[in-house]
Amino acid sequence: MEKLKSLVPDSLKRMVAESTPDSLPRTCSSLLNFFSDMELFHQMVRDLTDPERAFCGKNKDAALELKQKGNQCFLNEDYGSALTCYSEALRLAPVDVDDMDKNLVAALYVNRASVLHKLDLLMEGRRDCNRALQISPSYAKAWYRRGKMNASLGNFEDAVHDLNIAKNLELSFGGQRQIESELRIITDMFERTESSLVQHKENELDLLDEPDQIKLKCVITPNKGRGMVAPSDIPPASLVHAEEPYALIISKHCRETHCHYCLNDLPPDKVSCTSCSIPLYCSQRCQIRAGGQMLRNHPVKHGIQGNISHNLDTYISEITLGNDSESDVDIPEHKHECQGVHWPTVFPSEIALAGRALIKSLAERSPVANFVDMLNLSQNYPQIHPESKLELHIYSIILLYCLQHSSRTELLLNGASIAQIVILISQIRVNSMTIFRMKSADVNGPLHQFGKFSHSEVSLTSNVEQVKVGQAIYRVGSLFNHSCQPNIGAYFVSRSLFIRTTEFVAVGCPLELSYGPQAGQWDCKDRLKFLKDEYSFRCECRACAEVNLSDLVLNAFHCVSPNCPGIVLDSCVVNCEKQKTRHVQSATGISTLEPFMQVDMLKCLPSNGSLRIDPGFCLKCDSYCDLESSFAAVNRAWISITRLKDTMVSGEISTTVLTAALNSLCLLRSTLHAYNKRISEVEDNLAEAFCLVGELQLALDHCKASIEILEKLYGPNHIVIGYELVKLSSIQLSMGDRTAVKNINRVSEIFSRYYGSHADKMFPYLQPLQGKLTKLVQ
Repeated sequence: MEKLKSLVPDSLKRMVAESTPDSLPRTCSSLLNFFSDMELFHQMVRDLTDPERAFCGKNKDAALELKQKGNQCFLNEDYGSALTCYSEALRLAPVDVDDMDKNLVAALYVNRASVLHKLDLLMEGRRDCNRALQISPSYAKAWYRRGKMNASLGNFEDAVHDLNIAKNLELSFGGQRQIESELRIITDMFERTESSLVQHKENELDLLDEPDQIKLKCVITPNKGRGMVAPSDIPPASLVHAEEPYALIISKHCRETHCHYCLNDLPPDKVSCTSCSIPLYCSQRCQIRAGGQMLRNHPVKHGIQGNISHNLDTYISEITLGNDSESDVDIPEHKHECQGVHWPTVFPSEIALAGRALIKSLAERSPVANFVDMLNLSQNYPQIHPESKLELHIYSIILLYCLQHSSRTELLLNGASIAQIVILISQIRVNSMTIFRMKSADVNGPLHQFGKFSHSEVSLTSNVEQVKVGQAIYRVGSLFNHSCQPNIGAYFVSRSLFIRTTEFVAVGCPLELSYGPQAGQWDCKDRLKFLKDEYSFRCECRACAEVNLSDLVLNAFHCVSPNCPGIVLDSCVVNCEKQKTRHVQSATGISTLEPFMQVDMLKCLPSNGSLRIDPGFCLKCDSYCDLESSFAAVNRAWISITRLKDTMVSGEISTTVLTAALNSLCLLRSTLHAYNKRISEVEDNLAEAFCLVGELQLALDHCKASIEILEKLYGPNHIVIGYELVKLSSIQLSMGDRTAVKNINRVSEIFSRYYGSHADKMFPYLQPLQGKLTKLVQ
């Protein structure tokens, strides 16, 4: 990309930099003509589109080598390494080649099933056996392994069926005798035990039942353009919108850990694409829905000969033929990328997402000339930086070349088509939604404290964080405008977008969600910069247009007067507050995030109603604070806090490091305002550190102190408080503290407010907490 950009003449660069949506066809055509005569450009296109040059095709030799490594690891009882080798071999193995008279992919699935059996991953192993049998129905070893798996699961009737089929197919006398021996044992167990059939379906992307959604109203406002409003009074936790994506792409850093279709975590028996080695899926269903082929490598009839009863014939067909309905997908999103080429892995995610959106639009028979209008999304092309405009032009030209090579759809290679792609990418930048998954990290014992071994064990959920796993276009979801004080929240279950109210919304009020930053999380200047850089607009929500206490205290300093709770601001914060469009000069005009703040947080402001906002001066008593020395004190304190974080990662926390961190906390408390978020962060770090060394009471005290500050910044019912209460209740349960009941109930209330009936699905660690709580109160 950089090489191509450097070769573009300055005159053409200026033309692109000054381009508008109306002039795009002309500038795109000029740049296309320039590249058409450049061998370097065509060489780049060939490298991206020629399967012979790609590194993502199938490779029999590499798969066989990995299979041999896996076999050796299995013999050495290194089952983790064997699992990795077999899974990687499955990713590379062509589905239509044999190894030692057995289909290579089927053999790999059976080998991996053996490893999964050793690891006690029985349902995963049985699924691998099913996959092997869909390719090779007469594979005796696959039926035998499936029978052993079913016996371990307690499915004795199925196990007997499997082993009878295996015996019928096994050619060697020794093998038949071994199967007969297993059959006698399992048949005896079946006759003596009432079989409880254990079934486990592959991921079906099931969504919980919800009441009918509220029919929303789309309006146009002068400041924000299109937006959604409440057609009637809407209570908290109401589901106002649910939607499947128009187009979706997985984040690059999640390609090895998450399913490329539903974006859920990959299981041990992950499934590869049958035609290329790029994507991984959590199930065969997801693989097929993304555009892959059925594993079946045989005629519709299973073809097993011999003395087989009608019931057993039906049983074989149910396992080996799979489910044809799984392939019923309107427009498979990966199919056009699955040609042994690697441009989908090289391009930035938003460019690959544009390719998927374009192919879907064309498959819906939308003319290239107006597919952008059909999506009906806003775009920010006029506000894009000149350097970015040139990148968009080049990526759009290369993408169109790549799609011509890999798609059967006829795409015209001209300035008008490229201009449409440029606009589409600019639409994606401001309209696509980032899909997150909630990730929790546990801190576990047994614990070591100052050289003394502790027999107590604690599991503290130290972090509940959002991890970006994908990017998607939701056509209706993009109509919801932003606010740094949102009244709705968006979350994702698999690929599906759900939007709920997080507070009461009166009729006619805008329904607004956060595009990332929220008041209480970032201060105003950082929020404004982020939204301007990412979405090309200046936020004028209430939190950014009015002086509010959360922004004032978030990064504030302590007043030099010992007993004054007033706020001292630095010049950056002051400049931002003075630029607010509806800046007020009176303390009574300051907004707050929640009514509860009126009593407590207003103590930080002058009682006479006048408000002077100047750098270094206390807003309450007008005392002057030397900010240079305050910044220096904070920097000194942060050295010890950073050292504590480093030792927490290594697990070697000494008394010296903890004592220094506690002293630094005291310094921060005397320097920063009591509600400064950095104090909350340090309290949280100390809570985790004391949990690691087994000092649970101290961990509890610091966790409570952190939550107390966050409640001032966010309000008591914000989702962030729910995450923190998970930590607090975990410590309390480990201490046998029955007051955990109150906090776990609060967690459930907050999560239900934000996620409704999906709360348990999104936060599975709540169930173990409830289980511990039940044991505690019994």
